[in-house]
Amino acid sequence: MPDARFSITSSRLSATIDPLGAELWSLTDAQGRELMTDADPRWWTGHAPLLFPFVGRSRGDIYRLDGRDYPMPQHGFARRRPFLPVQQTSDSLTLRLEADDESRAAYPFDFRLDMDFTLNDATLAMTATVTNRGETPMPFSFGYHPAFAWPLPYGGAAADHRIIFEQPEPAPIRKVGEEPGLIATEPAPSPVEGDMLAPTHAMFEGDALIWDSLNSRSLTWGVPGQPHLKINFPDTPWLGLWQKPGAHYLCVEPWAGMADLVGFTGDVWAKQGIMTLLPGDARSFRMDVTLVSP
Repeated sequence: MPDARFSITSSRLSATIDPLGAELWSLTDAQGRELMTDADPRWWTGHAPLLFPFVGRSRGDIYRLDGRDYPMPQHGFARRRPFLPVQQTSDSLTLRLEADDESRAAYPFDFRLDMDFTLNDATLAMTATVTNRGETPMPFSFGYHPAFAWPLPYGGAAADHRIIFEQPEPAPIRKVGEEPGLIATEPAPSPVEGDMLAPTHAMFEGDALIWDSLNSRSLTWGVPGQPHLKINFPDTPWLGLWQKPGAHYLCVEPWAGMADLVGFTGDVWAKQGIMTLLPGDARSFRMDVTLVSP
């Protein structure tokens, strides 16, 4: 079982990936400047966990499948499981997690989760591929949870940073409700002005901001006029933004799925955002992070 982190490089970026959870641990530019969280333990020690087999929290950390209850931690178990290397080159890496007796006790499906990382010049391309290797339809969701530096190391205060969406985002958003980690049933007004969000630490005092009616499939993060990050997520229709208020990161989280609604008591097949993977089928989810010079 691997215990050392993997490193890949290009002419513009270097990435470090931990096999525990196939977690992107670091992303630095050619000058060694860190583009991700400082992982200050006062706030949150995560870097970029993968959310599988479910995004978000199940009510009571239990989900119901065909009338039977199973335990499931928030955001699933993949982030706490060791992935094994499948291939590595100087600029790419594939890690794999497969079902075993431990996973089947909580999620009785024969899955495979491959996580591909590739650096090409100033872009880190990440693709997660979920395969159903079993004989029955498989319910699942998937999400990314990377924490990017706030502020980025290119000048400008935290208050100068902006999220610029690909398109205007006027639709109401979702927030966490009165049950911890679960989604309020009533929407909240969008904090986006046109296509721009000026995040503040205070916005996250009630936990994440969640877009479940999202026009955009890309956005930028940084100070206008300075080097910034462009984040593409073509295969995930929802988005979460989150931080522990005051921390030095902002999580930009493309999701295909989300937590239970407050009060939800139904079977997992009725949960919002659940996808069905038929036997032998696979589904991929891409996220690209590009360092853009103005």
